[in-house]
Amino acid sequence: MAGNYETLNIQTDGPLVRLEMTRPRLLNAVAMTGAQELLDATRWIAEDEAIRMVAITGAGRAFCTGMDLKDLSAGRIEHSYFEMWDAALRAFETMDKLVVCLLHGYAIGGGLQLALACDIRVCTPTARLGLPAIKESLIPGLGTFRLARYVGLGRAKSLIIRGNMIDGKEAERIGLVDHLVQEDTAREEFEGWLAEYAKYNSAASRTSKQMLVDCFDIGWDAFFRKYLSLQEKAIASPDFAEAMTAYREGRDPIWE
Repeated sequence: MAGNYETLNIQTDGPLVRLEMTRPRLLNAVAMTGAQELLDATRWIAEDEAIRMVAITGAGRAFCTGMDLKDLSAGRIEHSYFEMWDAALRAFETMDKLVVCLLHGYAIGGGLQLALACDIRVCTPTARLGLPAIKESLIPGLGTFRLARYVGLGRAKSLIIRGNMIDGKEAERIGLVDHLVQEDTAREEFEGWLAEYAKYNSAASRTSKQMLVDCFDIGWDAFFRKYLSLQEKAIASPDFAEAMTAYREGRDPIWE
């Protein structure tokens, strides 16, 4: 692990990195230090080839409530906050790792923006999700870029323009989250989902993630050329060799 952080607790567990936001008294609101630390963490996580999966959680009663509004109102949030925050989110979105988050309590503002940059969202039924920035006369960051990809343009406009919140059940119904877990067993069930996705977390699955990120942004010809290049690398990878050995031996592959 690189770095000692004030607002994050990061632990490595083999190929899994656990990243917990640790400002529970402020519902994990993010100030300048938090944005800087998150960006720093994404840099070394992305560069560490031994890491295959990232699990993001929030300490206390909430996942994350986004920007620290007290610091914002006091003039302690500089414009560089937005650059650092969205650079960190883009790093999670594009890194060669599977990024899974657990949403509980509140995942609003930047908290939901962070969740949208993750690959898999696990959520409790009563969690509150939303992008209420419009109520502070702000733009909800690159939630404007990502939300419509998951819920469609119409729903995204309604959620962003009104700044209203929905619960976890509704979020799952509209495709904003992937799996619901019960409040009293959320952490245990989250561990189960991490184990489930680890079964499929090969180099090819992580490369497929990166292609899915690109599918809305580049044309077919460029996408096809990228696919051919990445497929060649996938076939040359140790994970492919393990998959073929497992197939011949009639067992499940073991990703290392």
